[in-house]
Amino acid sequence: MRRTLATAGRVLNQVRHDPRTIALMLVVPSLLIGLIAWIFTDTPAFQRIGPSMIALFPFVVMFLVTSIATLRERRSGTLERLLSLPLAKGEFIFGYALAFTLIAIVQTLIATSFAIWVCGLEISGSFWLLFAVAALDALLGISLGLMASAFARTEFQVVQFMPALVIPQFLLAGIILPRDQLPSVLESIGDWLPLSHAIDALSDVAAGTTDSATGISMLVIVAWIAVALLVGSLTLRRRTA
Repeated sequence: MRRTLATAGRVLNQVRHDPRTIALMLVVPSLLIGLIAWIFTDTPAFQRIGPSMIALFPFVVMFLVTSIATLRERRSGTLERLLSLPLAKGEFIFGYALAFTLIAIVQTLIATSFAIWVCGLEISGSFWLLFAVAALDALLGISLGLMASAFARTEFQVVQFMPALVIPQFLLAGIILPRDQLPSVLESIGDWLPLSHAIDALSDVAAGTTDSATGISMLVIVAWIAVALLVGSLTLRRRTA
């Protein structure tokens, strides 16, 4: 735990000296949510898709930032030097996850507050439960980003994971078309994808219709996070050839 915390502290210290990355993580999701709200001004559409946007934009941003930052550690040789010390791969992965989770909590608080009190998203459920689900979704993006970085060799390959890990979830999560209106095979696939469960849970909280299905959706997200972190720690290479 001490080495994991030390890794998290080192990552946070690096991020602190990179204002552009801070702006990307903390400000851009809120700006994108604001853009969507502006596009649908004077229509009820934002009330319907607003919770989905709270799920989507932090998820995508944390996936990109985390995967690229972790890959740079390996390409620069930093990871190889760290792992020559008594630092296990799992401690490295979980240290990164912890650091970016703390950032994601701030990011999610800003994005959720902005959507409600600036963009006018109306919610019938608990604000704090909405925030908790959104933070869990951002952590999902972090964990999938860490897993992707373990397989990628270059930053370009990390971007290539977007069509494989992110875009299918966006298409099948019910944002464009409700999942029950998709072809049966695609509906079944979408029902297993974590972003679908994040959107379902956020929509339930916003509508004030939380029930056991909402809890199940959150458990599915937690399971995906755990599996992604485990796969990332097991497949992480010391360096990029």
